[in-house]
Amino acid sequence: MTILVTGGAGYIGSHMVHELTDLGEPVVVLDNLSTGFRFLLPNKVPFVTGSSGDRELVAQTIARHGATAIMHFAASIVVPDSVRDPLGYYANNTMNTCNLLDAAIKAGVQEFIFSSTAAVYGNAEQVPVRETAPTAPISPYGTSKLMSEIMLHDAGRAHGLRFVVLRYFNVAGADPKLRTGQSTPNATHLIKVACEAALGKRAKLQLFGTDYPTEDGTCIRDYIHVSDLGKAHLLVLEALKEKDRLIYNLGNGKGFSVREVIETVRRVTGHPIPARVSPRRPGDPAVLVASSEKIKQELSWQPGYGDLESIVQSAWEWRKAHPDGYRTFEHN
Repeated sequence: MTILVTGGAGYIGSHMVHELTDLGEPVVVLDNLSTGFRFLLPNKVPFVTGSSGDRELVAQTIARHGATAIMHFAASIVVPDSVRDPLGYYANNTMNTCNLLDAAIKAGVQEFIFSSTAAVYGNAEQVPVRETAPTAPISPYGTSKLMSEIMLHDAGRAHGLRFVVLRYFNVAGADPKLRTGQSTPNATHLIKVACEAALGKRAKLQLFGTDYPTEDGTCIRDYIHVSDLGKAHLLVLEALKEKDRLIYNLGNGKGFSVREVIETVRRVTGHPIPARVSPRRPGDPAVLVASSEKIKQELSWQPGYGDLESIVQSAWEWRKAHPDGYRTFEHN
């Protein structure tokens, strides 16, 4: 079984490709390199440059490599950008997923794992959030992913495609072997930009809103290590042999405010991190914390990085090894 990984040259996708190849799984990567980098991947992995929404290219790639399963990571993911450019997000996230599904079903793909987001929940009424919670996204990013989920359910029901939807909370950290990590230049991930500030690569951080209904006034998020995310993908890939139409949250079940994350990065790195208060960003919920009990009970998934400090330490080791981010690879 060859696995087609869309967006496989990005932060999470490249990590997943390493996880799969470490296990000897045959993989082919499709990525348009808008935010990804070919050099993050093992040299032996077949690579196709292009869009996951290009039906003809997807069909050719599936046929040429005999792909029977797809892990779909390719997407635009910055919430404030989605508010500024909603149609661009619906085009890249929703319409491209529609085209990918159409090509995959016609080519006989049997299994589909979709990277979704906690943003589909919006301002959740109950915390921690369970998979049965109402979906009410407050950003075009969240809506674009929810629309893709709906399409996937309908297509699976109509065509017999087995699928899993994985709703990520905040992904952070790096490959323990330092083969890949988060260094995408325009990425807004808090731990990533805090580590940049610790290295002096960024003058200061912005605290986007300090008037949220939380203890210290800043947003609260749940952080999950990228390796734990990868292990969950391996488990659901195996589960699809016997199960179908699965939805799982992926988080640690612990919430940390923006101020708490910054303080943890200060403590781990030993560096001051200047922070400036800025207005709220549109589309940011006050609190998003996962209940991941369902995947723990059904698939025996357990996070190996269960505390914020170990996740930050992982991200910091990557940034120390690659202070200039992905440019380090380009110059070697």
